[in-house]
Amino acid sequence: MANQENNYGGSEIKVLKGLEAVRMRPGMYIGTTSSAGLHHLVWEIVDNSVDEAMAGYCHNIAVTVHPDNSITVVDDGRGIPVDLHPTEKKPTLEVVLTILHAGGKFDNNAYKVSGGLHGVGISVVNALSKKLVAQVKRDGKIFEMEFARGNTTQKMKEIGTSEETGTTVTFWPDETIFETTVYDFDTLHDHLQETAFLNRNLKITLTDEREMEPRVVEFCYSGGINDFVKYLNEGKAILPGLNRPIYIEGKTDEDTPLERRGEVEVSIQWNAGFSERVMSFANDIYTEEGGMHLEGFRTALTKVVNEYARSHKLLKEKEANLTGDDIREGLTAVISVKLPDPQFEGQTKAKLGSSYMRTLTNKIVTKGLSEYLEEHPNQAKEIFKKGSQAAKGRLAAQKARQATRRKGLLESASLPGKLADCSVKDAELTELFIVEGDSAGGSAKMARDRSIQAVLPLRGKILNVERVQEHRALSSETITSLITAIGTGVGPEFNIEKARYHKIVIMTDADVDGAHIRILLLTFFYRFMRPMIEAGYIYVAQPPLYQLKPKGKKRGKYLYTDEELALEAKKYEDSSKYTVQRYKGLGEMDPDQLQTTTMDPKNRIMLRVTIDDALAAERAVADLMGTQVEKRKDFIQTHAKDVRFLDI
Repeated sequence: MANQENNYGGSEIKVLKGLEAVRMRPGMYIGTTSSAGLHHLVWEIVDNSVDEAMAGYCHNIAVTVHPDNSITVVDDGRGIPVDLHPTEKKPTLEVVLTILHAGGKFDNNAYKVSGGLHGVGISVVNALSKKLVAQVKRDGKIFEMEFARGNTTQKMKEIGTSEETGTTVTFWPDETIFETTVYDFDTLHDHLQETAFLNRNLKITLTDEREMEPRVVEFCYSGGINDFVKYLNEGKAILPGLNRPIYIEGKTDEDTPLERRGEVEVSIQWNAGFSERVMSFANDIYTEEGGMHLEGFRTALTKVVNEYARSHKLLKEKEANLTGDDIREGLTAVISVKLPDPQFEGQTKAKLGSSYMRTLTNKIVTKGLSEYLEEHPNQAKEIFKKGSQAAKGRLAAQKARQATRRKGLLESASLPGKLADCSVKDAELTELFIVEGDSAGGSAKMARDRSIQAVLPLRGKILNVERVQEHRALSSETITSLITAIGTGVGPEFNIEKARYHKIVIMTDADVDGAHIRILLLTFFYRFMRPMIEAGYIYVAQPPLYQLKPKGKKRGKYLYTDEELALEAKKYEDSSKYTVQRYKGLGEMDPDQLQTTTMDPKNRIMLRVTIDDALAAERAVADLMGTQVEKRKDFIQTHAKDVRFLDI
């Protein structure tokens, strides 16, 4: 019996041919089959076009979303080669699209730098598309091939003539692979805009044909990453004299071995705010977790500012140096490096591991920033002044955190404020509902499941942490109570493993005040406990707006939007046969109604807060909660037509 069970031989080994491996394990190549993976297909095709731009051959890229959610990417680069491949004995276009590790990025002859998946990208897109059509203009002719799920369905053929060059790829994502095949305009918009910022003078056009009136936007930035930094700082008060970002660039010497060559571009600008925003890229790929280029930049920045302050007597002999965090308070920066063979940590390329780029970035930033500070003494003093104020705030914040921690220890037996805690201690099972005021708090406490649901009523509006330094935020009793209740701490002491609840639910009224409290709380979590958002622990409750009740009935149907109300009302010919109750606040619901509609896991609707696009989230928080009134005014004027209810 044992011999039969262990009959393990060659017949048990499955050999995946062509692109079968990609279809069987798509996550290994694009990270996920969710919406993020769907959009990754576009990035891979666009990256190939951008590689042509970085090589100096492509000047225009056009991305079109068709009504059926197919995508067309057109560039005016050299065009994928169509000649017979010397070893595969088939057109090179077919080789590139059907063989996983085929492309012009494995040596440095075709591309000195590249951002695509090194000969993997376009074949992966082909494998995960139910149909793909490729057209190439080169050598005075137009060639075309068709594919389905990675297999060739139409051999390459000549379909016309053209004096232009370039590649056009149209693909239809395979709905049997992806959870959704509907593209999000904003996601495409933000990524393509970012790409245009990183490639000076490259024109990228995005067209969405899914609406009656197609949306067309164009991106082209002559200032490159300087324009990127100014865009990130829109609506923020800039330090005096620094309206023009500090731009630094440099590259390795010509006699440097090819495998250790590199180029560095940095743009930096300080605003009067308290948040650091540094974005780093390697070959146009956003390195979310940083890496060697970011380390080199940070080390150089800290060293140069402190050395300047010492040599110019801004720092007294016995005063301690400013820390990196001090100097980077209010800093907005973009670091873009180009290198021939980038080594990334992980398939998602979140971190650059090429160690020599740390030394190169450090050297170039040290030289460039030192020269700038010497040539601009007034700006240098403003930068130091900003860092010095941050240092004072840091010391005050340390004291405030210590006080918060001591308070937490003292209150461990009786948790803060009016918190009604739950009896279960397993954080994976428990929920904390944050509600506004005693009235809603009373209803929520009566409606909750006491074993797993805790309720924390807020006393008034939470402080807007976007406008104050950390020590000022930590002096707020509401904020310290919230931190103590959650248990993670903030700042250097933050530890997500100590979270007392894995669902933290913001439950506010459906009026203007409720919306204000909600954005204030989201701003707090974004600034002080961002890992909680990234871990999926933060939710927003969706209490109903209406109850439509037929005459003679004790209970009616709960409705969450105006559209739902209109649809329900249509069912009644006579409006006297039903009543509509509008829930302006949670306090207007009795505990049973609140429990049924908003707190019971079987019935409730909750929205999980995510950060799909850190750039968009950063700008939204800064625009709506920052110091510049104009940005909020513009938002209100733009979205006034969308307001459903206004309390006057």
